[in-house]
Amino acid sequence: KSHEQLLIPPPLCHAKTNVMFLKTHKTASSTVFNIMFRFAERYNLTVALPADQLLHLGYPRTFLAHFVEGFEAIGQNYNIMCNHLRFNPSEVQRVMAANTFYFSILRNPIPLLESSYIYYKNNVPAFRSSKDVNEFLASPTKYYHSADYRQNIYARNIMWFDFGYDNNVENDTKYTQAVLEEIEQNFHLILIADYFDESMILLKHALCWDLDDVIYLKLNSRSRDTVQTLTPESEERIKAWCSLDWKLYLHFNQSFWRRIEETIGLEMLQKEVDQLRTRQKELMETCLSEQEAVGKDHIRNKALLPFQSGAANILGYNLKQDLDNRTLRTCQKMVMPELQYTSYLYAVQHPHKKRKQLGLPLL
Repeated sequence: KSHEQLLIPPPLCHAKTNVMFLKTHKTASSTVFNIMFRFAERYNLTVALPADQLLHLGYPRTFLAHFVEGFEAIGQNYNIMCNHLRFNPSEVQRVMAANTFYFSILRNPIPLLESSYIYYKNNVPAFRSSKDVNEFLASPTKYYHSADYRQNIYARNIMWFDFGYDNNVENDTKYTQAVLEEIEQNFHLILIADYFDESMILLKHALCWDLDDVIYLKLNSRSRDTVQTLTPESEERIKAWCSLDWKLYLHFNQSFWRRIEETIGLEMLQKEVDQLRTRQKELMETCLSEQEAVGKDHIRNKALLPFQSGAANILGYNLKQDLDNRTLRTCQKMVMPELQYTSYLYAVQHPHKKRKQLGLPLL
C-alpha cells in the first residue's frame, strides 16, 4: 500500500440496532442480556418480549413467532431479541428484520456442566438422583433416562439443544459437520464465555458500538463455595457425555480467535480489554457499596435480588446509598437481574397489559 492510502481514515460504521442474541444456558448470557436491554433503552429500541406472564420466549419449546408479545399487531418491527428461546430460524425471521445481526455465546462444556449441575440440581431428574457431580459423571446413563429427556435437557448437550438441535442424537461426523455449517449460516458471530472481555470487544467491533455499550457488571454468578471440584476423570467424561457440545465449542473457539486476528489483532484486543476493565473498575467504584458481588442474604434491596435456583447462591449487588438520581438509574440498570429487567421493560413497552408477576418489588 502506498503511504497516501494509509492516511485515509476508515469509513465510520453505523451502530447496528437490529440484533438477535440467542441466550444459551449457564454461559454468562445473563450479563450479555443486560447489555442488550440497556442498549435497547439507550436508543429507544423495541424489544421482542415474552407474551403474557412468561419470562422467556416459550423455552424449552421450539420458538414460534406468537410467543412474542404484540407480534400480531407489531409484525416484523422489533429491534432486539434476547430472552431465552430454543432457536428456530424461520420463526425468528418472522419477528426480526432481514438485516438483523445474529450472535450467541458458548462456554467450555466442562465448567458448563458443573454449573448446570448446581443450578438445576432440584429440577433435573438425572441430577436430583445423584449425590454430586462426580457421581453423576461416573455413570451418567444410570441417572439419565431418555423418558425424562424433557426435564433432563440441562444434563446433556444443553448448548446443542438451545441452538434447536436434538441433544441426544448420535455424534455422527457428517451430521455434526452439517449442523456446524448451518449455525455458521445462521449466526454472524459466536462469542466464547471463557474469554468474556475479549468477546465484548469483538462484539463491540462487529456491531460498531461504543465501549460504554458493552460495559457490564457480572450478573447471575454464584458464590465460590457452591462450586464442586471435578476430578480429571469427570472432565474427560464430560467430553464424551456432551460430545456434541464439545464439538460445537472446539469449532467456534477456533473461529473466535481467527476472527479476532483477522479483524482486531491481538495487540489492539489487549489494549481494548484493558480499557474495558479500567472503565468497569470506575463503574464499580461509582455504583457499589462493596467492590464486589455479595451473597443472596446480604442483598439489601430485595428488588435487586436475582432468581435463586438449586444449590447455587446467586450473587447480586448493593448500590451506594447517596447516588444522585441520574447515576442511580444507570447503576440500577447495570445490576438489575434478568427477570426484573424483563418485567420492567414489559411494563414500559406494554403499559396496557397486566404486569408480569415476579413476587418481587419492582424498582
